[in-house]
Amino acid sequence: MKTTNLYSRIAQSASRFCGRPAVFAFAVLLIIVWLVLGPIFKYSDTWQLVINTATTIITFLMVFLIQNTQNRDTEAIQIKLDELIRATQGAHNALLDLEDLEDHRLDEFRAKYRMLAATARAALENGNQDTDTPDT
Repeated sequence: MKTTNLYSRIAQSASRFCGRPAVFAFAVLLIIVWLVLGPIFKYSDTWQLVINTATTIITFLMVFLIQNTQNRDTEAIQIKLDELIRATQGAHNALLDLEDLEDHRLDEFRAKYRMLAATARAALENGNQDTDTPDT
């Protein structure tokens, strides 16, 4: 199932391209060239403006690419985790789509699992196992 959204296709391609070592090496080379040209242009305001403008524009665009990639990766991980929860016998299906809950509901789940973790650690310290499912 390929993406048909034009922005998504462009963002994915740009992310893959920009993440390559050769692109990083090219960026370093451009900075070196800019530095070498400094004395030739007598470190003028224009010489400084070129690098400032270029890096600002590139940074501005990269923020959107990085955010798009991060959002897609996070969503894919959430779906995979949801499938693991759904497919695991004895798992709590109420944990599916937690990312969509209000903060106070997330805090309630977090408190419950912190308590379970503390109980399991105490059991380990007493020489017991922590592999049971205490709430089933």
